[in-house]
Amino acid sequence: MNLETGLQALNEKKSACQTDSPARERITALFDEGTFVEMDAFAADAGVITGYGKIEGAMVYAFSQDVQAMGGAINAAHAEKIAKIYALAAKNGVPVAGIYDSNGAKISDGQKVMAAFTKIIASITALSGVVPQIAVAAGSCVGSCAMLAAAADILIVAEDATVYLSSPDGNTSGKDAAECGAADIVCEDALSAVLKARELLSVLPLNNLSMAPVCDGDMAYTYDSSADLKKTAKDVCDEGTFVELKAGYTSAVTGIGSIGGVGVGVVAACGTLGVEGSEKIARFVRFCDCFNLPVVTFVDTEGFCKKNPKKAVVADAAATLAKAYASATSPLIALFAGKAVGTAFAVFSTSNYKIAWPTATISALDPAAAVEFFWHDRLKGAENTEATRKALEEEYASKEASAFAAAGASLVEEVIDPAATKTSLIAALDMLASKRAVGLPKKHIN
Repeated sequence: MNLETGLQALNEKKSACQTDSPARERITALFDEGTFVEMDAFAADAGVITGYGKIEGAMVYAFSQDVQAMGGAINAAHAEKIAKIYALAAKNGVPVAGIYDSNGAKISDGQKVMAAFTKIIASITALSGVVPQIAVAAGSCVGSCAMLAAAADILIVAEDATVYLSSPDGNTSGKDAAECGAADIVCEDALSAVLKARELLSVLPLNNLSMAPVCDGDMAYTYDSSADLKKTAKDVCDEGTFVELKAGYTSAVTGIGSIGGVGVGVVAACGTLGVEGSEKIARFVRFCDCFNLPVVTFVDTEGFCKKNPKKAVVADAAATLAKAYASATSPLIALFAGKAVGTAFAVFSTSNYKIAWPTATISALDPAAAVEFFWHDRLKGAENTEATRKALEEEYASKEASAFAAAGASLVEEVIDPAATKTSLIAALDMLASKRAVGLPKKHIN
């Protein structure tokens, strides 16, 4: 075959393979215009499009399941194409984005499909904590695909996506996946979900050896005394940079943004932390620690749920949260804005730098319990016991459990004007930028 004939055949085969489809539209939209390069294009019957390209100039590998080709079913060829993407990502330290739209495994392939699935999950697991992995449930994400997508660091779902592991007996929409904490972000449609993945990949480090990304930041912040801590945590971030994860799932807030141009993970621990809230924060802190993202935690919590009948479960969740903070090697900053009593303070006190507002209450015991325990004699003979009790609680909080008392005991490094929150955090992030931590030899915490 001469060159002219060969080129003609090449063009014909490319044209036959690169037909328009939702899968191709999605993977193309993920990358900077004109940068997507398809791999294994001639293996078009595999039901998945794979390749690489750039997002804001940085390399990313991706795959997009094609539900129009054999229902996007996972078979040996499908798995091989995806596994190759992960192998390249491992060698080059590059993030992976997976766009899921498949009716599941090709069951008729029998044992071969089990081997194919095993190959993909092994690839995902091997890269966990090495490079960021973003999954997008764009359409049908069922059976084995649901588990693969959930294994990613961040799962983004379209509202009308279908997500379930086994035969459903209830709601299976993307919104339902978010309400139970399985999905991190819900978007209006598949294309919006892909663009949200692009946005996240543009602010995350390339891999676990890269430092937190730095971008153009700002100093703008106006303290709003009427705002709750959730809003404050978002407002401190540079304008337009905060992306909340698992929004609406528990009272705790987690998200990614930048403060003064430095990429950070943001946590707001509010109200009472139950099992779900503790596990949500713990998983997020571990994710940030994998990729050297500093974590800024805003604290105003009464502690852990006391009414749960299975109190040992709450204790286990609290221990998981405490270990996530204590074992993290990325910079950790805690800002105590309200209550942080007993175990609630202990969990976040392992942060590298601790800042408090004058309104903070930091104590081994809640003021109400402390008055009953330490100052009970002062209640004796009071004409109005309840009024006296309340006055004593306020006295204890303002003296024994104040931010200034905590600073005097070296429990916090700074007490600041709330209006200076952003400037103080920027200074602390700069101070901790070169943090190095070496732990005892071990595989991982348990």
